[in-house]
Amino acid sequence: MKYFRLLTFALLLVGLSAFIEGNNKQFEISKNLEIFANIYQELNTHYVDDIDPARLMRTGIEAMLETLDPYTNYISETDIESYRYMAEGKYDGIGANVRKIGEYVTIVDPYEGGPAIDAGLQAGDMIIAVEGKDAKGKKADEVNDVLKGFPGTEVTLTIRRPGEDKDRTVKVKRDEVAVKNVPYSGMINDEIGYVVLTTFTNNAGKNVENAIRDLQKNHPEMKGLIFDLRNNGGGYLREAVHISNLFIPKDEVVVTTKGKVRDRDRSFNTVNEPLVPEMPLVILTNKYTASASEIVSGVVQDLDRGVILGDKTYGKGLVQNTVDLEYNAKLKLTTAKYYIPSGRCIQSVSYRDGEPIDIPDGERAVFKTRGGRKVLDGGGIIPDVETGIKNQSAIVRFLTEDDLIFHYATKYHQEHDQIGDARDFDFSDFDDFVKFVHDKKVEFKTNTEQELEELMVAAEDEHFKELIESNINAIRDQINQEKSDDLFENKDEIVSLLEREIVSRYQYQTGRIEKSLQNDQDIKLASDILRQPEVYRRYLQRK
Repeated sequence: MKYFRLLTFALLLVGLSAFIEGNNKQFEISKNLEIFANIYQELNTHYVDDIDPARLMRTGIEAMLETLDPYTNYISETDIESYRYMAEGKYDGIGANVRKIGEYVTIVDPYEGGPAIDAGLQAGDMIIAVEGKDAKGKKADEVNDVLKGFPGTEVTLTIRRPGEDKDRTVKVKRDEVAVKNVPYSGMINDEIGYVVLTTFTNNAGKNVENAIRDLQKNHPEMKGLIFDLRNNGGGYLREAVHISNLFIPKDEVVVTTKGKVRDRDRSFNTVNEPLVPEMPLVILTNKYTASASEIVSGVVQDLDRGVILGDKTYGKGLVQNTVDLEYNAKLKLTTAKYYIPSGRCIQSVSYRDGEPIDIPDGERAVFKTRGGRKVLDGGGIIPDVETGIKNQSAIVRFLTEDDLIFHYATKYHQEHDQIGDARDFDFSDFDDFVKFVHDKKVEFKTNTEQELEELMVAAEDEHFKELIESNINAIRDQINQEKSDDLFENKDEIVSLLEREIVSRYQYQTGRIEKSLQNDQDIKLASDILRQPEVYRRYLQRK
């Protein structure tokens, strides 16, 4: 009896403590909301300069959310179209990717079948004005906001096309633009199929399934599949489960979510018989493979169903839910972490400037795949075959970042009506490209040259300029000669980039992918592995 009374008393203390703690938390929330409201009111009423109330509140909300993970975000009414594109792969607008190049926002990638192409717009067209309003100096987001709008409405653009003397006035009728999440599927060779998925938006699973079925139907000799998840930032969890089910058996646990509210923890299982239960599979990943992409690649690795090849993935193991707020706004907040079949969570534990920080392998917990292979948690999926990050040479980065490859492709498109099939196109006029680069007179400075300039400034301040100037100039002359040689030493890589960009001007995203397959070293290695069964099996065996 005495024990029972003590137990009852203890339970009452626990309950009372929880009650007090809960009340204290609610009091803190109410107190701080009141303080925040008072500050907001005082600033809007008495601050010396005029304040935009919406902008001030947005700043406050975003500052609060910045103390959490990078994926908990406030989505205002003006951001809804961008959110819809990220979530569904759809938005209402002109159907073109734009980027600021120089002083003007420029069309860089019109989408196949979209309004921009129907209106005659091309990559390289500079947007000089929108609805008669000067667009010089505007940011890409500012112009993009105006280009989006209700289907059926028109927007009038003033376009400056390189190589033409007069600007064009173009009317574009906005429409719902659906960007394909499976932009390409085909055969790498007689035996190996290839499917690329860019995002886990609506119907991603269905589209991947249809792509594989078509390959099986049209190429019954197919003996292996490369599934490309590079640069895929994820999307809907349900689509990740659907896609995993294409490769793994029915009733397998794909992923389990665990959060603060235990009643909401869930496990997601496969519900169908797999489409390709035994076909050899290689999944391609890189550092931008994230979220739902990591679920699929992690599940395939944990169940020893296929080989993961490429670079370590991003490390996003968080689940977001979207809550509707007043005035058509939304809050996307993290509610749980997900765990794949081995029991590991691939979420990175810390961030710097919104990006995950690498965790040394020695500090990551060890788990095992179904076949007994060791795998690690915390910070992404480590591929079974690591190909390493490809470092571009300084000259190639310069040509890309200064848009010289982009501008040359525009010039080439204007001078050539057609190029034939993307796979057969070979760029052979490298001397013309070199002349184009020299004619642009864009100054390319290496890190060494920048440090030499700093050295000359320091030498002048310390009165050593005359002593070292002749030596510095000799070094500069040598560097200039080396830079000229760099173009030819990196010819193969530059030509490959030129071919992709040029092909995209005629055959858009599909052509770009088809051309890139010919020079992709990861795809070549994956194909070699799939064509050698003993090598493929070796990667899946316990070490």
